[in-house]
Parts: sequence; structure tokens; C-alpha cells
Amino acid sequence: MRVFTVSGQHVQDELTLPLALPDNGFIWLACSRNYFASEQQAIQQALLRLTGHSLLDLHISDLRNEQLPSRFDLTSYYDVLVFRRLARLQREAVSTTGPDLKKSKGKLTGPPALRRVDTSPIGFAIFDKVLLTVHPEDCAIQEGYASRLMAASKDVSASTSTSSRTHVSEADERSTGARGIPVSPADMMLRMVSQVVDAYLDLRRDLTRQLDHWQAELIHPDTRFNNWSALLEARLSLHHLDEICEDQRSSMQDWLESLNTWTLPSASALLKEHEILKVRSRDVVEHIDRVVHHVRRLEQSIETAVQIHFNAQSNRTNETMRTLTSITAIFLPLNLIAAIFGMNFEFIPLLHTQTGFWWTLGSMALIALTLARLFWRRRYLAGSSK
Repeated sequence: MRVFTVSGQHVQDELTLPLALPDNGFIWLACSRNYFASEQQAIQQALLRLTGHSLLDLHISDLRNEQLPSRFDLTSYYDVLVFRRLARLQREAVSTTGPDLKKSKGKLTGPPALRRVDTSPIGFAIFDKVLLTVHPEDCAIQEGYASRLMAASKDVSASTSTSSRTHVSEADERSTGARGIPVSPADMMLRMVSQVVDAYLDLRRDLTRQLDHWQAELIHPDTRFNNWSALLEARLSLHHLDEICEDQRSSMQDWLESLNTWTLPSASALLKEHEILKVRSRDVVEHIDRVVHHVRRLEQSIETAVQIHFNAQSNRTNETMRTLTSITAIFLPLNLIAAIFGMNFEFIPLLHTQTGFWWTLGSMALIALTLARLFWRRRYLAGSSK
């Protein structure tokens, strides 16, 4: 359990539940899912003390559920967002000498990037002045953003101690940017969700690089592709990733619709913060759309590569059959001549002639060469171009 008190441009990290809200700021309560389950009563009392409201039992179940898809729900006092992020790879890594990996006991087949498409939910309870996040154990998103938040606070403190009042205001203005200190629990939630989506964007490069290897093998004429089980698993993983992103997009769309129903503040500073929340929300939705578009393009590419593979196999089979048929057609008249002269008749032309064998052999060779030249000109015996 970590408690961050954000007061203006300063952030204080604590390990105990706070007793009161700061005068100018908000509180971030970050806890693991196991801690939330064991200390649920204490957290409920802290929320009731800080905000005057506690979580509903249904939302508590949602935050504790490890299988819940991305979803959004709201009440009159707080909003709840569950967003699935990429889980850390817990299983033993398989040799990565190439994307085509063999099966082994306790290990997954397929490229390492596709085995990374394993997700776990992060829960957000967004109050006016309190943000409660429920993470899996050793969540990189929580740890990374907490470090970034403390670093931004130190940078602002250093700038305020060495700058004039004018420069302090400029530093405060900069701190509201993408890398600064958030101004509200909703702003902090959107920044963390943006980091989750960026992890999916980073996954695109690994997926593209490793699936391109399979596509090259499928299309290569001299390669015999046998790793169909891993390819099927890859397609299923991409389909699963598509469903995850669709749930994320739906939840963010619901959040954006809820944001549009908020009462617009009269103060210009608060109005600007509200517009920034809308911009950040639309940016997250746009990033999710990019992931969905890329995943669907990869699925299309794999299906196209498989179709090209089978078309190429069929074409090579047809070429082989055409060549064998042409060779059979060349030797067919020769077999006919040999069969005729092999009949058990006493009087056959050229049979008792001294040069009959050579005339027959020459005729057979002439017929074979004529048919071979004819089939070659018609490209029945021509090799396929690579």
C-alpha cells in the first residue's frame, strides 16, 4: 500500500492511510489486489473519512475480480474503471532462436511476443479528490508511474528553489503537461491508462517482426512449412488481443460520454482542466484504435499469407503434374512402337531386315525429340520462375 499526497506541485509518498485531504490537491491510494482484499474495511473507512462516501459492494467485487474485462461504471459520487494491461511473463522463457518454436512440457508454442498477450486488470475508483487504484502484484504500471511522479515533483521543487516567481509560474504551467504532475484524480487515471495503451503499441513491433518471419516462410517456394499449430495459436492470440482492445475502447468511450455530461466549471482554470481531460481521453481512444487497426491488419496478413501458401502449393502441384503428363505423352508413341514390334507375328516389316532395328530406333528418337520440342515451346516442360 502506497499513499501519494499531491498538493499543488509537490508530492509526498507515505505508507499509511491519510486522515484528511490536502488543502490544495488530492490523494492517490495505490494498493495491490491482495492488500485490497485483506484491508478492505480499513480502505472503506478511509474513503468514507476523506470523501464522505465508500465503495459499493458490486464495485468492490469488480476491483477484486482478476477475470473481469475492461469496463466502466459510474455513480453520483465516484466512477469505476477497470482496464486490462499486459501482464508480466511469468512462465519460463523458451529459446528465441526463431519464431518457430517447438512444443515442450510446461511451455507455450509460438513467438515470445504472442505469449506476452496475457493480461490482468487494473481497477480505478475516481472520486473528486481521491484516486484509488487496485493493481496486480508487482505492477510495472504503478511502479513506473509512481517513480515518474516523484521525479516530476523533485524537478518542480528544484526549479522553484532556483528560479524567480515568474519562472515558478512557468514551471507550474509546464508541470501540467504530459510529463508533469496531474491536477486531478481523473487526470492521473488517464495518464496511467495511457501508459497501459502505450505498452500495447510497443507490442506491435514485436508482433510485426515475428509474424513477418512466418509469412516469408509460407510464401517461400523452397520452404516446407509444418508449424501449423503455432500459427493457429498466433491467430487465436491476435483475435484475443482484438477483443481486449475492443473492451478497452468501449470502456473509454463510456468514460468520455460520462465526461461530456459533467457540469462545466465557471473558472477558466477549471474549464481548461476539463478540456484537457477530454483531449487526453480522445488521445487514449485514438491509440486504442491504432492497436485494433494494426492487429486486424496482422490477422489479414496472416490469412492472406496462408491463402498464398496453399495457392502456391497447388500451382507447384499442377506444374509437376503437367511435367509428368508431358513426359508420359512423349513415351506413349514409343511404347506403342515397341508393343507393335513385340507382337508374335512372323511377317512384320523391317523385322528381318538388317537395318530395321536402327530405322525403328531412329524413328522413335525423332518422335520423342519432336514431341519434347513441341511441349517445350508450349511451356509444358518449362520450369516455374521464382
